[in-house]
Amino acid sequence: MGTEARTGKMPKQISYIVGNEAAERFSFYGMRSILVIFMTQYLFLKEHKAKEVFHLFAFANYFIPVFGAILADRFLGRYKTILYLSLFYCVGHGILALFESEIGLYVGLFFIAVGSGGIKPCVSALVGDQFDRSNEHLLDKVYSIFYFSINFGSFFSTLLIPWTLKAYGPGVAFGIPGILMGVATLIFWLGRKEYMVAPPSGHGSQFLSVIWYAVTHQKDRRPGQRFLEVAEQKFSKEKVKGIQAVLSIFAVFAATTGFWALYDQHGASWVLQAERMDRDLWGFHLESSMIPAVNPILVMTLLPLFSFGVYPWIEKLGIKTTPLRKMGVGMLLIAVSFFWVGFIQSRIDLGERLNIIWQLGPWVLLTAAEVMVSVTGLSFAYTQAPKDMKSTIMSLWLMTTAFGNLLTAVVSRLNPFQSGAMEFYFYAILMLGVALVFAFMASRYQDQDYLGAES
Repeated sequence: MGTEARTGKMPKQISYIVGNEAAERFSFYGMRSILVIFMTQYLFLKEHKAKEVFHLFAFANYFIPVFGAILADRFLGRYKTILYLSLFYCVGHGILALFESEIGLYVGLFFIAVGSGGIKPCVSALVGDQFDRSNEHLLDKVYSIFYFSINFGSFFSTLLIPWTLKAYGPGVAFGIPGILMGVATLIFWLGRKEYMVAPPSGHGSQFLSVIWYAVTHQKDRRPGQRFLEVAEQKFSKEKVKGIQAVLSIFAVFAATTGFWALYDQHGASWVLQAERMDRDLWGFHLESSMIPAVNPILVMTLLPLFSFGVYPWIEKLGIKTTPLRKMGVGMLLIAVSFFWVGFIQSRIDLGERLNIIWQLGPWVLLTAAEVMVSVTGLSFAYTQAPKDMKSTIMSLWLMTTAFGNLLTAVVSRLNPFQSGAMEFYFYAILMLGVALVFAFMASRYQDQDYLGAES
C-alpha cells in the first residue's frame, strides 16, 4: 500500500445513503414486526401457516440478493438497481396497507422481498464506492454509523408499529412503513448528483464458470491434482485458488444454516409465545410484537461488552478466542435459548400465565449467539477470500440464512408437533447436532489470511 496522506474528509453524499438506510430499515422491521400477529389475528391464519409464510418471506429476502448483485454488476449498476427496486419496495408496502386480505398479503410481501432483497447487496457496496485512498481510513467509522442506523430504525419501529396496529388497524400500521420507504427512496434520489457511481461491468464472477469447467473436465485431471485444479487449464492459478478458498470456508459455514433456522424464529414463534404471556411490566402493557425490540438494544450492548470485556478476559485465561470457536459457542448458546423457551412453553401448555420477564434470559442468549455467529462469521468470511471473491462469499453467506429459513418454513408446513414445547425442543436438539458437525468441519479447516495479503 502506498503512503498517501490520509487527509480526506467524510464524503458528504454518505449522509444520503445513511439516511436512506435508517428509513428503509425502519420500514422493513416495522412491517415485519406485525406480520405474524396480522396473519393470525386479522387474517385468521393458523399459527403454523403464519410461521410458514413468515419464514418463506425471510427466505426470499436472503435468496434474492444473489440476483440483485447480478443485476447491479452486469446490467444497471448499483445506483439504478437501488433506485428502481426501491420503487418495487414502496409498491409492496402500499399493497399491504390497502388490501387487508390473504392475496394482498402474498402480493405485497412479494414486492417487498424483491425490493428489500434486491438492494441488500448493493447499498453497503455503494458506501465503499464513495471512498478513495485519501479517506479510506474512515470506512470503519462510516460502517459503524451504518450499523447503528440499522439498529436505531429497528428498535423504534418495533416499538411503534405494533402499538399502531392495536390502536388504528392494519391500514395505518402498514401505511407508516410505506411512507418511511417512500422517504428513504426520496432521500436516496436527492443524492443522485453527488454519488461516485461505478458502471456495471457487463460480466459476472467466474465462480460458476470455474466450477463447471472443473466438473466437466475431471478426465483431464492429473494424478495429485485437487478437484478444482484441473480448471487451471483455462483459468489463472490465482483465480482457481481463490475459488477453492471460497468453497473451503463455505463448507464450514454451511452448518450455520441450522443456526439461522432457529434465529429468525424470534420474530415468529417467540412472538406467538409472548402473546400467551402476561405482558404487564413495571406498569406498562407491552404488545407481543414489541418484545423483539429488546434485540437491537442487546446487540448494541453486547457487541462492545464481548469485544472489550469477555473476549480479552477469556484470552487472559489462556484460551484463544478464534472466530470459529466463537461461532461454535454461539451455536451452543442458541440451542440453550431454545431449551429455555421450550421450558417456558411447557409451563404455558399446562395453563400457567407467566410474565414476559421469563423471556429475557432466552433473549440475552439468542443475542449473544447472534454476536458470536453473525458478526464474527461475516468479518471472518471477508478475511478468508481474495478481493475479487468477497462479493461471492457474501452472497453464499446470505444463502445460509435463506436456506435456514426455508428449513423452518418446511417444518412449519408439516406441523408434526403435538405441542409448542416439543417444537422448541426439536430445534434445540437439531442445533446441538449441527454444532457437532460445525466443530468437526472447523477442526479440519486451514486458516487463510487474504486480508493481510491485500493490505
